Amino acid sequence: MSQSAAIYIWGSLLTCGLALIIAAPFSLAAAIFITEISPKLGARLIQPAVEIFVGIPSVVYGWVGLTVLVPFIRDTFRAPMGGYSVLAAAIVLSVMIFPTITTVAADSIRSVPVMYREAVYGLGSTRWKTIYRVVIPAAAPGIITGIVLGLSRAFGEALAVAMVIGKTRAFPASLLYPTNNLTAAIAADMGNSSDGGEQNLDLWSMALLLFLISMLFIVVIHTVSERKEGKVE
Repeated sequence: MSQSAAIYIWGSLLTCGLALIIAAPFSLAAAIFITEISPKLGARLIQPAVEIFVGIPSVVYGWVGLTVLVPFIRDTFRAPMGGYSVLAAAIVLSVMIFPTITTVAADSIRSVPVMYREAVYGLGSTRWKTIYRVVIPAAAPGIITGIVLGLSRAFGEALAVAMVIGKTRAFPASLLYPTNNLTAAIAADMGNSSDGGEQNLDLWSMALLLFLISMLFIVVIHTVSERKEGKVE
């Protein structure tokens, strides 16, 4: 099981990392549009619509990925395992964490004092330069918090990923190949392992690793929040 555990750990790191790479730029762009480009439309329509997606059950994301995304990857990229792949899991996860990162980032950007913008505009700066040089750096702690929260949800997701990742005990040769991750493996195998057996102990060890990762995310969030409060003071 030690090699299988390595496969699960690598699968979690690969899918969550790729999901973050996909979701973070779109989330930041959406947050900027909601708060800086079109704040009235963003506050009344776009942000509430984004927040609705936070409450959608993960099985719905998995079902859409299974019926739409997996066939698309199979037909477009000629995936060797019928579309079940790391890429499919990463895209599903990116859609799932997009609302979390966007909402937290938008709230953080909105909390930047108006006087910061007025001071920079008074110096003749353009809107985009103000956003890039002043607003984003000032809101960076909150944006990082949103990214960490999104990454935490990605690491803890099991059902949606299990439906599209393929659940094979092998290192993926590329993003178009299937693999497995920690949460999906624990959820699938825990009920079939004998209490006190080697497989059962390995699964509990993987669960402990997930718990430690979650604690690490909490520590990072608290550290970033404390630095933000220190700068404000």
